[in-house]
Amino acid sequence: MKYTKLEQARPKGNRVSGTFRRTQRGFGFVRPADTEPTDTEPADIYIPAKKAADASTGDVVLVQLDRRRGRHLPGPRGEIVEILQRQTHQFVGTYFATAGIGYVQVDGTRFSQPLCVGDPGVKGANPDDKGVLEMVRFPSEWQDGEGVITEVLGGRGKPGVDTLSIIREFGLPGEFAQNALEEARGEADAMAELGESIPKGRLDLTDLTVITIDPADARDFDDAISLEKLDTGHWRLGVHIADVVHFVRPKTALDREALSRATSVYLPDRVIPMLPEIISNSLASLQPGKVRYTKTVFMEFTADGVRVDTEYHSAAIKSRKRLNYEQVDQFLADPDPWRKRLGAKVHDLLGRMHELAMILRRRRIEHGALELNMPEVKIELDRQGRVSGAHVVENTESHQIIEEFMLAANEAVAEILAEKELHFLRRIHPAPAPHKLKALTEFVKELGFKTESLQSRFELQKLLSRVANRPEVYAVNYAVLRSMQRAVYSPEPELHYALASDCYCHFTSPIRRYPDLTVHRLLDTILRRRKPRNDFDELAVLGEHCSERERRAESAERELVKLKLLAYMSERIGQRMDAIVTGVESFGLFVQGIELPAEGLIHIDSLTNDYYHFDRTTHTLSGRRRGNTFRLGDRLQVTVARVDLERRELDFRLKSKS
Repeated sequence: MKYTKLEQARPKGNRVSGTFRRTQRGFGFVRPADTEPTDTEPADIYIPAKKAADASTGDVVLVQLDRRRGRHLPGPRGEIVEILQRQTHQFVGTYFATAGIGYVQVDGTRFSQPLCVGDPGVKGANPDDKGVLEMVRFPSEWQDGEGVITEVLGGRGKPGVDTLSIIREFGLPGEFAQNALEEARGEADAMAELGESIPKGRLDLTDLTVITIDPADARDFDDAISLEKLDTGHWRLGVHIADVVHFVRPKTALDREALSRATSVYLPDRVIPMLPEIISNSLASLQPGKVRYTKTVFMEFTADGVRVDTEYHSAAIKSRKRLNYEQVDQFLADPDPWRKRLGAKVHDLLGRMHELAMILRRRRIEHGALELNMPEVKIELDRQGRVSGAHVVENTESHQIIEEFMLAANEAVAEILAEKELHFLRRIHPAPAPHKLKALTEFVKELGFKTESLQSRFELQKLLSRVANRPEVYAVNYAVLRSMQRAVYSPEPELHYALASDCYCHFTSPIRRYPDLTVHRLLDTILRRRKPRNDFDELAVLGEHCSERERRAESAERELVKLKLLAYMSERIGQRMDAIVTGVESFGLFVQGIELPAEGLIHIDSLTNDYYHFDRTTHTLSGRRRGNTFRLGDRLQVTVARVDLERRELDFRLKSKS
């Protein structure tokens, strides 16, 4: 990490650290660490342009607070006295030259002015080329910014350049190191020598009826299922997970690559895997008809879904069938025609899987698990990587079957490790802050829903159920989502709030998540009767690293989707579309298309028919005229008004309110 301290006098007094975001006009705001807005005071600290130093959006900064409030400011103001951590020194932008000097206008709104990069044509850049810029001097009120082009990505708008821009902007990994690839090839050679034989110490499950169910476009298959009904009436569920530990050993080049990446990144037009494809798409992938090594967890459930026993093994399986979600949904709609196609064993297995999964699902919801009704819209791309359409990814019963079994395995493994008093990377989801739940309670009352305090998860659950088929479904679900904290990886023995689980970890995807790999290693150490290395502080640092890499991957995916949708919308100025209000601020409404998930802003200046008041607690803009109220989750009809690809901005105009 790089740190920069400002050479200037630092006044004494109250200081806080937080993340800075700069506006186009130079001033900015700092969101203090571990601080949330209250009903009376927002958390953001206003930073005047002359007191923002050379901080850039995303930097972690130290602020000297000035408790005096300006006439037009609801909250505190301050001065940045130290840059604690730069978010990045690398940016992507568009190159141009003027008066014999080269410049790069950085994409987005981080910097209002172009940055000087020296001689024209540096690195062979041509006007309108996208390039990677390494910052030499950050711009501030008293000095211009300066950088150097380190890579030319290609002409603006050319196929693939948008993806490369996002990869470089977010510092996503590129090719695997040669020594890691050589290790992967060595593992392939070793497996070729073994053939179909099963090493001593592995439980041979190759005669067991095992299947995989994944998306139709899945490339790797890291989980498989078996399920038997015992003579006692109990269920014996087997969750078989790719044994990545066998191929990726600690402190090897493969492990260093996996640790650095920490997660696979799923961009709209490509996957950046955590492990080389030799491992992720072949050796560890649970492909049908091939002997594959697994870490297997068998769970015994009573007839009504109570887990009464768990056992775990290093095993070998041979998947009988690869199915996708669409096929399973078709089977569930009409099972009989599928008997001949699937064979009796797989056909009967699917029937059992559906029965147990729905039992487990009912129990989980009765226990207080929350389910948000937030439709996921996935964009469709043509061969050039441009948006051609979109579709809703529905959470059908086929998805729910796999989800329930993965949740059950994750919880069972976490409880095994906890009972052995081992530290491990848990998946924790802290409960929402009480003031946020209080504000949420007030918000839903404004919508006309009478409810007890939503600090009770069961009241929250009842609310979500009540609005499921009502027009307010979006408003309530968006508001609930905004009240939630982010799930993270940590060895702290805390709960997973949304799942209503006191002990939970990620075990089921070691091909694409490093935390899962660490859990597999612990199980492997126990199975080998060895003493595990179990340092809490080491795990805490690892958890923060994995959480940060996960956030980076999610942000990169969102930004690339946004970029592709902006290009699509730029050719559709004036087009009407139905949209949902996803955010309410004093300066306007953030809205997202329903059929096409483009998000943009309806600026308050375009709402010229009234004077509006912003209420932070209820997420509303309220006009003086009756009925002129906009709140989170409202359905609107809008038109595309303006698209700025360089600044990555989309403006809508309001046509009507549904």
